[in-house]
Amino acid sequence: MASSTLAPPARTSAAALIDRLRTVVEGDRLLYDPQELLVYECDGYVVEKRSPDVVVFPETADEIAAIVQICNEFDVPFVPRGAGTSLAGGCLPVGGGVMIALTRMKRILEVNLRDRYAVVEPGLVNVHLTRHLAGTGFHYAPDPSSQGACTIGGNVATNSGGPHTLKYGVTVNHVLGVEIVLADGTITRLGGPCEDVPGYDLTGLFVGSEGTFGIVTKIWVRLTRDPVAYRTMLGVFETVRDATTAISNIIGAGIVPAALELMDQGIVEAVEAAYSFGFPLDAGAVVLIEVDGLEVAVDDEAARITEICQQSAAREVRTANTPTERQLLWKCRKQAFGAIGRLSPSYCTQDGVVPRTKLPEILDFIADCGRRHQVRIVNVFHAGDGNIHPILLFDERDAEQIGRVLAAGDEILSKCIELGGSVTGEHGIGVEKISFMERLFTPSTLEVMADVRTAFNPEGRLSPSKLLPTAGACGMEHIERSHPARRAAL
Repeated sequence: MASSTLAPPARTSAAALIDRLRTVVEGDRLLYDPQELLVYECDGYVVEKRSPDVVVFPETADEIAAIVQICNEFDVPFVPRGAGTSLAGGCLPVGGGVMIALTRMKRILEVNLRDRYAVVEPGLVNVHLTRHLAGTGFHYAPDPSSQGACTIGGNVATNSGGPHTLKYGVTVNHVLGVEIVLADGTITRLGGPCEDVPGYDLTGLFVGSEGTFGIVTKIWVRLTRDPVAYRTMLGVFETVRDATTAISNIIGAGIVPAALELMDQGIVEAVEAAYSFGFPLDAGAVVLIEVDGLEVAVDDEAARITEICQQSAAREVRTANTPTERQLLWKCRKQAFGAIGRLSPSYCTQDGVVPRTKLPEILDFIADCGRRHQVRIVNVFHAGDGNIHPILLFDERDAEQIGRVLAAGDEILSKCIELGGSVTGEHGIGVEKISFMERLFTPSTLEVMADVRTAFNPEGRLSPSKLLPTAGACGMEHIERSHPARRAAL
């Protein structure tokens, strides 16, 4: 990446800020050219955009601490950013200020197989740890669909899930400890390699805090032993309702697969065009099912699941007979979002959660919602735990389309709440879903959350206007002012 060559901003305070930041980072580790800053104006949530004033690329915790102290000295907001794969505006620099990009902190610092943990930096891409552990007999279980691009620090920020979290749990279940830079520039550690540390579970509190408590600089992650055997199947169904019925029946039978992933016809068309796996294009939905464990057990589980699918009107159930076939199936699922580009120039992914038994109802509602708002919606989601990901297709150059997409998305999330669910399973609240927090929680609960945030972030300069409706003076007011389509949709 080329360093900025233009003169610093004319304002004395901005120029002074940049001069101070140069004492910590310099060259291509400091950007302020407006054209270069455009790369950082949004994350995967493309509906809202705001460029930071400065982007810095630290390489150590001490550098981050120094940067934070400078931001406090100049009274400017600052926000951490990983790979920018967040889908809820988690790293949107709402108030401008300094963006602290962690992508150069990408080392694997330690792997301890005897004690079953690894120590990594926040900018490490998730799949790089998986590849590093190949052949050791262990793996890092959380595997978000964006595994090939997202960072473990970002996973910690949003408590990411993934296909295999149905059986193995989400990120918080695999983080033993973190080293963080607090909002005042102090470096501290929560937890560590030892499990069941006495006192409050501050590590668990930090995971999922979306960058509002501190900036993670080092992570101790739990390693999981590789299963002895896998069986991976693809259930083919005429309708989405048949597929969701089969999913409920599998869980109802007491079987907990490693993964249960549904893709509807629209997603199937996209991934088939991209990867030519041989998916049936006339199927209403396909379900990717995987069981793992001991060799003596997986065949019986796979046979029982096949029987349940057939009883639930499956057209057929295919089995991956080789490791290559299994890898290709998972490639199709993990890269389904990338294939969406074949369907639309822009898309917005929602992240609601409903009880598994409500999946048929929410999917019927999504289809009706798309018809009413004239928005094409395709679905791919972690069906086993009720975490839906309806993908709303649109062209962001058309403000009228954006308004319809936002209105449809809000209706879908409202329906999730009505059905006893939540508005996020793994993407976080970010800036996109702040307006729902007052519908999910009582005022007293939100007040407690705000008090906890204030304990970590008393001045509110770290990641302002994120997660909580009280998080800073901008909040949704800024979003509504900055985007007329959002204001009209709400």
